[in-house]
Amino acid sequence: MLLLAVDTATPAVTVALHDGTATVAESSQVDARRHGELLLPAVDRVLAEAGLALDAVTGIVVGIGPGPYTGLRVGLMTADTFGLALDVPVHGVCTLDGLAYAAEGIEGPFVVATDARRKEVYWARYADPRTRVTEAAVDRPADIAEAVAGLPAVGAGALLYPETFTDPRGPQHVSAAALAALAAEKLAAGEELPEPRPLYLRRPDAQVPKNYKVVTPK
Repeated sequence: MLLLAVDTATPAVTVALHDGTATVAESSQVDARRHGELLLPAVDRVLAEAGLALDAVTGIVVGIGPGPYTGLRVGLMTADTFGLALDVPVHGVCTLDGLAYAAEGIEGPFVVATDARRKEVYWARYADPRTRVTEAAVDRPADIAEAVAGLPAVGAGALLYPETFTDPRGPQHVSAAALAALAAEKLAAGEELPEPRPLYLRRPDAQVPKNYKVVTPK
């Protein structure tokens, strides 16, 4: 097994290779505006570090969000393209699950929260690093304060709103290494992974104006 994992659902552009047992190579850069520029060079860099060619990959893992439309689609389209070109399966993993899986030293219930912009967070509750107990959602922090009160919180969203998330923990952004390790664990156990389809949870920022006038040729 050799999994190539990518995620662009958060400001981190993250790539990793995983052989089913351990991470072979990884790269992460935080830049919310350059997902499209940074992703493919990161893939090349990780393959070069591992001394492997792209055709050695036996499966693709991609973070499916939730995340902003523009960034999220970069990773998903790249994963789909690699899957088609290499004729290998493409597995989706919830980005929040990857963050939860990477959380260290948290034994009891906790929350994962990432920045959803518009003064909102993408979030979910977890019983432990491998078990999500709520669906991923997008909300204003003040609206979920009661639901997350007193719980440790992982992710950059928790740091942005300390009045709601009173016990922030690391990591801030998802790593492709964690996504790949979680996917490898689930695949080895015979579990099904989600389809590589985006969890947008809301409409994109760019929309056609309501009073848009359609001009047709005469």
